[in-house]
Amino acid sequence: MEQNLSGRHTLSVSFMLMAIVFNVCLIASNLFETKLFMAGPVALTGGVIIFPVSYIINDCLVEVYGYRKARLVIWTGFLMNFFVVAMAQIVRVLPAAPFWDGGPHFDYVFAMAPRVTMASMLAFLCGSTVNAWIMSRMKVASHGRRFSVRAIVSSLGGETVDSLIFFPIAFWGLGAGEMLSLMATQVVLKTLYEVIILPVTSLVVRKLKAFERIDTFDENISYNPFRILDI
Repeated sequence: MEQNLSGRHTLSVSFMLMAIVFNVCLIASNLFETKLFMAGPVALTGGVIIFPVSYIINDCLVEVYGYRKARLVIWTGFLMNFFVVAMAQIVRVLPAAPFWDGGPHFDYVFAMAPRVTMASMLAFLCGSTVNAWIMSRMKVASHGRRFSVRAIVSSLGGETVDSLIFFPIAFWGLGAGEMLSLMATQVVLKTLYEVIILPVTSLVVRKLKAFERIDTFDENISYNPFRILDI
């Protein structure tokens, strides 16, 4: 059920702006992964600062606009990330100007190993889709109540799937204990990020619903992740 005076297939300016921010956060987080910093005794990548924002936006999109429109945004994020990665590899092989000495630094940021790149993109696609699916199904089951619980549970589910896919592929060969510790740390910290910023997320959702005059319940829809044009 989608209550929208302008029709189901309308993509509003607010929706488009959120989709843009979602894409920027995803691409930026992948670039920030090259930075390692210490949070007490724990070493973390810079991507942990901004990547959870994409899950927060995902929650807002599903809550306000529904699973189908969130699915479209997830796929645009996947494709735009692939585009940036592909273009970066083309730029890397271009002949460098003789007076430019930034080659090693450029390569350090953009020379991502194919295995890590594949792991990152696959993990994002699956994790974000699971996050949206959980959020959607829980909203219908709860009749739209308990947004905070749904946001936390869906993010926890999405982040867990993301880590279960990314780390075993990207860090194949790492000991089981170290792997599990790394995965658990990432899931907990990213979910905690969601909990801390939850008041802001809830406020954004309320404002969007009021502004758009829409509150979508995904009843009798297809959750097929490949039905991208079904919005």
